[in-house]
Amino acid sequence: MDTQTYDAVVLGGGPAGLQAALSIGRMHRSVLVLDSGRYRNDPAAHMHNVLGHDGQPPAAFRAQARADLAGYDTVEVRAARVTAVAPDDSGFRVNVADGAEVRGRRVLIATGLRDTLPDVPGLAELWGDVVAHCPFCHGHELTGSPVGILAATPHAAVLAGMLAPIASSLTVLTDGAAPDPVVATQLASLGATVVTSRVVGVRESSPGARVELVTGDAVDVAGLFVAPVLSQAAPFAEQLGLDLLPSGCVSVDDLGRTSRPGVYAAGDAAHRPSLPMPMAAVLSAAAAGQVAGSAIVHDQVSEELPTPPPSPPAGPGSGATV
Repeated sequence: MDTQTYDAVVLGGGPAGLQAALSIGRMHRSVLVLDSGRYRNDPAAHMHNVLGHDGQPPAAFRAQARADLAGYDTVEVRAARVTAVAPDDSGFRVNVADGAEVRGRRVLIATGLRDTLPDVPGLAELWGDVVAHCPFCHGHELTGSPVGILAATPHAAVLAGMLAPIASSLTVLTDGAAPDPVVATQLASLGATVVTSRVVGVRESSPGARVELVTGDAVDVAGLFVAPVLSQAAPFAEQLGLDLLPSGCVSVDDLGRTSRPGVYAAGDAAHRPSLPMPMAAVLSAAAAGQVAGSAIVHDQVSEELPTPPPSPPAGPGSGATV
């Protein structure tokens, strides 16, 4: 059993968790990163829209980050799957699947989100490459190629507007739903083709994916954008009773503090209430980790500083005005 109580225990070894550990370590505070080895961008062969790392495999980015952390004596990164987190006298107790138990004065949740894809056969096999959700991360590589969007919501029109300058053609597949008249008008203004037939499957093809329809017809696209349903990738927010937002993410303030003192959250798993959803990108996650890591150090120092004793009550002859 670990006898050390760390200043902070970071749950998750993605961009948010690793950057938070770097910020904490640079202030010579003890921090333990517990990394399960599972990441939201695992299916992606390359990451994009990351300054200085555009086109790099996500694993290479994480390896470089871990190499950076190795230069800090107070930072430890451990391959471990956390099973439970609970408050205790020292701050928080963290249970690991191998039976280990560690303690931290503060905890940062950086375990990300889980994407649940539309229930269409074949989507999961192409997820992260041909099938994606973020045009900033996957749009440019489709330049001059046909692109599909599997959605009938107002967001479909916004997504189509983003992709219009990139794609040679746009096809919006509503999977049997009738698009709202306003959305239909917006899509028509972009020159998008709207297909309302139910989608029965997706399979790999040239140029990327063949979307098969219940009518027997098919639509070939180089890339297909979908809107997955988001949920927490780990149970720690629920275990700690944290406030969640309608998006399913942990509610945090501007510094990454959650509704429970001593618990912070960063990356895709959390966002401020002023945003409709997390800004799901590597740089955004790392930036949130940097902010939360800095807040952890600030709050720890503020707690450690001595508090002046209260002033004695005013009495006769004290000169106090009554």
